Amino acid sequence: MQIKVNEIKVPIIHTKIDIEQAISNTLRIKPSSIVSFKILKKSIDSRQHDIKYVYSLAVDVLSKEKALFSSNKYSLYQDEENTLDNVLKGYNKRMLKYRPIVVGTGPAGLFAALTLAKAGQRPIVIERGESVLDRQKSIDRFNKESILNTESNIQFGEGGAGTYSDGKLNTGTSSPLIKTVLNEFVKYGANEEITYDAKPHIGTDILVKIVANIRNEIISLGGDVYFSTKLVDVKQSAGELSAIVVEKDGIKETIQTNSCIIAIGHSARDTFEMLSNKVIMAQKPFSIGVRVEHLQKDISFAQYKNQYEKLPPAPYKLACHLDGGRSCYSFCMCPGGYVVAAASEENSIVTNGMSYSKRDGINANSALLVSIEPSDFNSDNVLAGVEFQRKYERLAYSISNSYKAPVQRYGDLLKGKISTSFGNVKPTYPIGVVEADLRSCLPQYVIDTLLKAMPLFDKKIKGFGSEDALFTGVETRSSSPVRILRDENFSSSIKGLIPSGEGAGYAGGIMSAAVDGINSALHLLDFAH
Repeated sequence: MQIKVNEIKVPIIHTKIDIEQAISNTLRIKPSSIVSFKILKKSIDSRQHDIKYVYSLAVDVLSKEKALFSSNKYSLYQDEENTLDNVLKGYNKRMLKYRPIVVGTGPAGLFAALTLAKAGQRPIVIERGESVLDRQKSIDRFNKESILNTESNIQFGEGGAGTYSDGKLNTGTSSPLIKTVLNEFVKYGANEEITYDAKPHIGTDILVKIVANIRNEIISLGGDVYFSTKLVDVKQSAGELSAIVVEKDGIKETIQTNSCIIAIGHSARDTFEMLSNKVIMAQKPFSIGVRVEHLQKDISFAQYKNQYEKLPPAPYKLACHLDGGRSCYSFCMCPGGYVVAAASEENSIVTNGMSYSKRDGINANSALLVSIEPSDFNSDNVLAGVEFQRKYERLAYSISNSYKAPVQRYGDLLKGKISTSFGNVKPTYPIGVVEADLRSCLPQYVIDTLLKAMPLFDKKIKGFGSEDALFTGVETRSSSPVRILRDENFSSSIKGLIPSGEGAGYAGGIMSAAVDGINSALHLLDFAH
């Protein structure tokens, strides 16, 4: 049994001895009385001029200090085994009638399949894109030659869209499974620091290895993983799933099953169209906007002042609600990151952002998004949101009739003129950019909201509203434009067909999607009991 001790503050540059001394000062015991400590949470307190690291710790002390354990001032801490194996105790005794199928290998799909595999269910995993190594080749070809593989790209392929992101693992949701997901990430290759960092991230260079390791684990436990294989139909009998139809290399195959988790991601538009004729779906709010880039050193200096070089690149999170009901906020902020070409359909432009684990790029970037409501679609069609996204992606492409992304300095957008040069912020979009007026590829109310939000954000982070801040368009895929409705058993209107993750409208990032994937698998396992 250990004591949980909060608010242990140490200088930016510190050692284990410094932490032990801070513990001894807080507990009023000698450092020699400290047997060990475990980091529960680590964060940066930059509110004061003298920036500190702040720890929450589980501390073990010598028995002679046992009075501390009964003190009302300190709570006891007992380590828990937050692993999938532990979660599954009691779930893996009976087999499902047919091998379960998981469609998609993003966070929701991977963790659903891993859960089922650990439960002995030998899942069949279907992924329309390529394995992560082949997928990288397709992405590189698009970046260098503008040749888009519409089935394997930033959106589609092993690991899902999250593989090519900052790998951010903080979430606004609360679930005991969050620790489970973090521990599983560590097991398959992530740094242990993600289990206690207040703002954990992995980085795309590490994520590609982790997703391959999880896939290999699923296979070692009896599962099968099929790449370049797309779900094209679902069949039902008396309201219950009876089979799915997949297609690979133009050949269709029917797989009999009564249990399938569909974790297709937020960009599988053709699959949405197929499902719209099969299950109950609804329009859903989402957001669109731009990628905004600043020099990372300017963002870090604004938050950490002269101590910024001693600290990791600073992230940020910004939001404001404006008159008229629109909101503007940052999303998927990538410290030391890059804007990426994320199109999944020909003749369209989609931006996203990613960082490597070291976050050592020159620029910081983030999506700067404006809220969109179903009333903006001007249509009752369940897929109207898809068409709304597609319209502005194609307008962005039409500016240069190429995959070069439209860019504009914030100062020039304010003045209503096309940029003729860049300031101190240079674009990182890999295919190339074209100077344009972003009003030609975004709704006017989105432009107006961005222009109103920037001065407000500048008050929170000095320099954020610099005229040299660079806007790259368009960002349209922050979340799914539809929700596939499910009941209390996680089932869609076809019993046994379980929608999961971001694409189904039930998650908003790597962590919440992974948690939803685990919960989807657990509900599916309940059918066997």
